Amino acid sequence: MRFDNQLMAPVALALLTALVVSFLMTPVVKSFAYKVGAIDVPKDERRMHHKPIPRLGGLAIFAGFMASILLFVDIRLNPQMQSILLGAVIIVVLGVVDDIMALPAKLKFVIQIAAALIPALNGVSIQALSNPNIFSPNAYWVLNWLSVPVTVLWIVGITNAVNLIDGLDGLANGVSAISAATVLVIALITSDAQVAVVMAALVGACVGFLPYNLNPAKMFMGDTGATFLGFILSTMSIQGLFKFYAVISFAVPFLILGLPIFDTAFAMIRRMAHGQSPMHADRGHIHHRLIDMGFSATAIADRVGHESIDITYNYAHLFPSRQLEMADKLNLERS
Repeated sequence: MRFDNQLMAPVALALLTALVVSFLMTPVVKSFAYKVGAIDVPKDERRMHHKPIPRLGGLAIFAGFMASILLFVDIRLNPQMQSILLGAVIIVVLGVVDDIMALPAKLKFVIQIAAALIPALNGVSIQALSNPNIFSPNAYWVLNWLSVPVTVLWIVGITNAVNLIDGLDGLANGVSAISAATVLVIALITSDAQVAVVMAALVGACVGFLPYNLNPAKMFMGDTGATFLGFILSTMSIQGLFKFYAVISFAVPFLILGLPIFDTAFAMIRRMAHGQSPMHADRGHIHHRLIDMGFSATAIADRVGHESIDITYNYAHLFPSRQLEMADKLNLERS
C-alpha cells in the first residue's frame, strides 16, 4: 500500500488534536453528567455493570472531533460537510436529552430520519450499489431516485447499529475506531484529503475516550456517543471521493460493522416474531448471549477488536486493484 505523504502531517495532527481534547474533556463531561443526572443505574438484567456509572461520554468524543475538524477542515465553502456536521449536531443534542431523560423510541427514530435527510438532500448520497449477480453484465446498480431513501436507510441503520452494540465496556467505541481507521486507510490510498482528516479526527476522539471506557468502565459514552459515531461513520463512508465510488465505500463499513448490523437485524426479527415492537429493549443481543455462555466482557471486546483488525488488514490489501478498477469504471460511465 502506498500513501500520499503530503496527507500524513495534517492527518496525524488531526488525530492527535482530537485525542488530546477528547481525553481532557472526559473528566469535565463526567462532572457535568453527575450534575444533570445522566447516570446509568443497573436496574435490570440487560445491564452488564453493577454500580451507577455516568453517561454522556459522547460529548467528550464530539468535542474532540469538532475541535479537530474546525482546525484542519475548511467547511466554509463545503455545503456537503456542513450538512454532515449539522446532522451530527442534531444527533448529539438528541443523544444528550435521551441520556438525561429517556425519550420514546419512535420520537428518536423520526428525529434521526430528519437528521439523515440533511446530508442526503445536500449531495451526500449513495449513487450506486454493486450488483450481487456475478453473471450480470452490469457490475452495479445506479439508484437514481432511490438514492435519497437508500442513503437515509443506510445512515439511520448504521447509527442505530452502533448504538445497539454499546452494551459492553469499550465495545462500540473500539469497533467504531477500527472502522474509522479502515476508511482512513482507504482515503489515504486514494488521496482523499477531506475524508482522511475527518476519519483521523474520529479515530483520535475515540481513542482519547477509550481509557475511561475500557473494562471496568469509569464512564459510558451513552446514546450521545454511540449514535454520533454511527452517524459520522455512515455519512463519511459516502462522502467526497467515496460519493461516486459507492461500490467501494458501501462495503467498507458494512464489513467492519458486520456484527452490529447482524445483531440489529436479528434483534428486530426476534422481537417481531415474539409479537413485540422492533424497538423493544431486551437481553437477547449477541454480547448478552456470550456473557451468559461464560465469556468475560474484556474477552468479548478483545475478540471483536481482533476480528475487525483482521478484516481491515485484508480488505485494505484487496482494495487497490479490484475495487479501484470497478470504481474508475463507474466514474467514467457517469461522466
